[in-house]
Amino acid sequence: MKRVRINNGKVGLVFKNGDYKRVITAGVYWLLSEDVYEYDMTKPFHSAIELTILLKDKELADMLTVVEVKDHEIVLLYENGNFKNVLTAGRYAYWKGVIDYTFVRADLRKVEITESIDLDSMKRKELVPFIRVCKVDSFEKGILFVDNKLDRILEPGEYYFWKNAKDVSVTKVDLRQLQLEVSGQEILTRDKAALRINFYAQYKVTDIIRAVIENKDYEKQLYILIQLALREFIGTLSLDELLEKKESMTTHIMSALRDKVAVLGVELRDCGMRDIILPGEMKEIMNQVLIAQKKAEANVIMRREETASTRSLLNTAKLMEENAMLFKLKEMEYVEKIADKINTISLSGGTQIIDQLKEIFVPRK
Repeated sequence: MKRVRINNGKVGLVFKNGDYKRVITAGVYWLLSEDVYEYDMTKPFHSAIELTILLKDKELADMLTVVEVKDHEIVLLYENGNFKNVLTAGRYAYWKGVIDYTFVRADLRKVEITESIDLDSMKRKELVPFIRVCKVDSFEKGILFVDNKLDRILEPGEYYFWKNAKDVSVTKVDLRQLQLEVSGQEILTRDKAALRINFYAQYKVTDIIRAVIENKDYEKQLYILIQLALREFIGTLSLDELLEKKESMTTHIMSALRDKVAVLGVELRDCGMRDIILPGEMKEIMNQVLIAQKKAEANVIMRREETASTRSLLNTAKLMEENAMLFKLKEMEYVEKIADKINTISLSGGTQIIDQLKEIFVPRK
């Protein structure tokens, strides 16, 4: 006979000749030809023999919480309200009474996580192998596909789905205003002038179902629509008309494409011509035309100034003819200018010189 003591928080399982007999709790026991296996009630119960055999003992079964996890399930284990571990397929047993165990069962056959699992737990490394994570930024919307079928629209945020055999994917669309460059387009005008056009368009996706589901490569289709509208507009104008009406191109393109781009699920916000590039020979001819025009304008200005100057002289002459004093003042002005250039004056001829100067500076009555 031997004495066995079971402390608080411990449990003993009594075996005789390898067969389970009974369970003993805290206390002192005297045993004859029996073996005791002691278990800590703060730790999961791992039996040395088949658990089904032990559970036939009702007393022992009442002391255990048994969790059965199927192949398509996982169970989240919480100890005293704190996440502890993830239980996969199998059978698990935990002692009652010491630690408060909580179990959250999840069916992995579903896509949506409908179980009451807090966000912190879903981000734990133990759950990472079982969860898909998708993030939709604040400037985006997403389309959720399950087994290649449209499921729903995802607003900005972070989404978690169970990882299973289902094919789950998310297509995201940028909802910000975007810019499309249509560069290096070689287009003929009505008078067969070959031009290279650089054009831009600003647009925004307004209907992601149309843009992604009902149309393939909506950006490429938008590019083609703008390209065709440019050719349609430029092909009806001569080079001179195009240069004069290039400001009206934006209005024409916007009007022509409004309904067409709506089918693609986008809205055209603005567009415009960035560059019109002429071929080398055409550029030289245009420069010659420009120089000729500027020369003609310069000649017109010179003639206008000469006419104005002649008219001013004529008016001055009329005033002098009508006013003798004004004529004399003009004579004195020119004499003064001449005198500024003369250092010395030599006079000869006697009184005749004096009389001539007198006639210059004294007005006739």
